[in-house]
Amino acid sequence: MDATLRHVLKEKFPQREAVLTEIINLEAIRHLPKGTEHFMSDLHGEFAAFDHVLRNGSGIVKEKLRKQFPEMAIDDLEEIAVLIYYPEQKLKRQQELLPEAALYQWYLIVIPLLVQMANYCGKKYTRSKVRKTIPPRFTYIVEELLTEVDTPEDKKDYFTAILTKIIQLNQADDLICALSETIRRLVVDHLHVVGDVYDRRPHPDKILDRLMSFPSVDVQWGNHDIIWMAIAFGSYPAMLNAIRICVRYGNLDLLEDSYGINLRPLIEYVQKYYQPQAAFKPHLLAAEHFSKNERQLLNQLQQGAAILQFKLESQLIQRRPCFQMADRDVLNKIDYQKQLITLHDQVYPLHEFHAPTIDPHNPNQLTQEEQALLTRLLASFQHSERFLRHVDFLLKTGSMYLVYNGNLLYHGCIPLHENGDFKSLRINGQNYSGKSLLDFFEEQVHLAAEQPEVHDDLATDMMWYLWVGESSSLFGKQAMTTFERYHIEDQKTHQEIKNAYYRLRNEPIVCQDILQEFGLEHGVIINGHTPVKEKDGENPIKAEGRLVVIDGGFAKSYQKTTGLAGYTLLHNSYGIQLVAHQPFSSVKDAVENRTDILSVKRLVEENEQRKQVKDTTVGQQLTATMQMLEDLYAHY
Repeated sequence: MDATLRHVLKEKFPQREAVLTEIINLEAIRHLPKGTEHFMSDLHGEFAAFDHVLRNGSGIVKEKLRKQFPEMAIDDLEEIAVLIYYPEQKLKRQQELLPEAALYQWYLIVIPLLVQMANYCGKKYTRSKVRKTIPPRFTYIVEELLTEVDTPEDKKDYFTAILTKIIQLNQADDLICALSETIRRLVVDHLHVVGDVYDRRPHPDKILDRLMSFPSVDVQWGNHDIIWMAIAFGSYPAMLNAIRICVRYGNLDLLEDSYGINLRPLIEYVQKYYQPQAAFKPHLLAAEHFSKNERQLLNQLQQGAAILQFKLESQLIQRRPCFQMADRDVLNKIDYQKQLITLHDQVYPLHEFHAPTIDPHNPNQLTQEEQALLTRLLASFQHSERFLRHVDFLLKTGSMYLVYNGNLLYHGCIPLHENGDFKSLRINGQNYSGKSLLDFFEEQVHLAAEQPEVHDDLATDMMWYLWVGESSSLFGKQAMTTFERYHIEDQKTHQEIKNAYYRLRNEPIVCQDILQEFGLEHGVIINGHTPVKEKDGENPIKAEGRLVVIDGGFAKSYQKTTGLAGYTLLHNSYGIQLVAHQPFSSVKDAVENRTDILSVKRLVEENEQRKQVKDTTVGQQLTATMQMLEDLYAHY
């Protein structure tokens, strides 16, 4: 250890005895059971379902209740589970149902049960860590209750006196909420979000607010996340893509109300140039009610955003020949007089193609009006405090991939050729493939973040490439056929051919090659991005357990295809379990009828011996710290 580092550690531990205490503390922590990791993916703005799964820990809360209270009746156990999930709502309901005397007795019953449950959930952690999970206002009281809950008979009156006084001072509700929060935090040690918080449904902002309050979390960026991050970093085509998708799914509230984006200039622009067309009918769920005028506006906004997007993408494709995407420069493949387009040597008639601001002789040129509009829109995004806060969180906690506790996490794919070799991307004379490709992409994301005022540099353009590029690990297809789906009736042109990875990931040898590329001999690849069609017999556990896909359709728009409402994954000291979920109805239904959305758990991997902290990524960090402290102790 060099002298500078030793000096820094000496300032942190000014006495030799303090170094010894910390070494003993870290050694003890290394031998605790491994904490539970919780994996989610493809949340797509479905806040209510996400929040419920987070609150129930994908079934961990009920599982621990059964172990702690094996004699408890199922109905009573479910009542306690709901109280832990939604304490505020459950308390309100109890107060409506029970007279004052009965409510008092109910408090005397449930508070000790919650204390016992918190005590049970905290057994595999240090006292210091348990203390940090307790809301500060109740730290002393909860620690005292945890200490005395299993107290001998001669101290029972002491425990009861604490409870009685809490109830008399009208603090029972707040204490129950604090205990419930403590339990929820203790059942999950770390949360992984394997991409796609944004798009489809209306509340990615609420999901991000929730994630930002979670004590230990990381994110592997998805293609829908990267396109929103790209807006903050200055990408015009990314901005039009995100606006178009918001409009398509009726999510204007996210833009206008949640992020404060001023859409009035865009609304005036599209109302000036566009009339509703069937191809741009918004995709709205039956439960959502929009007036005729609102639907018309969504239609017009989608048209205007699409044409602007195609112009901007054409410009980008022409300035980045290294992206090899000339075949996607659709505006320069149109015969505007005959209303025909030539794609891959085939000529197709255009359908409902209305582009009043396109100059056929220079189709990707923006008008002065459009350039001014885009400048105003981007400024609105880049001055949205809440939006920038969310992007900053994604940037700081996120990555293209993560190696964690012996597993490999990424959202989309590792681009492959048909023979299983890693597919490369050549930029500035250098080829990138496999791990080096994802490292290059991540480097570009951070470079783009450093210069949000620059709109057409390689890094910013690469953010858009991650959205649609053939060698993008987040996209994983030959082409995104947005134009074709709007304007060509021939269904064959709508197909988006997947990278060979999505076929080859079923092969154990291919998954082993990918793991080795990222420095792993064993472990599981945890993958999102492509909804698993379980109702058609697709298995989310692939390659003899070497890879697990956990996109099962959180977003309601996918659930007809998947047949369920999302997968989550749990990795604790005993092994890895996959959890399938049924659609979530409402918090009201969960509280009043004790409905839950957990359906089936499937074992992915079982440990021969229970894993300890020393066997984890965190344990490796603790071991390295201990070695430095032991060196300091020897030379103090």
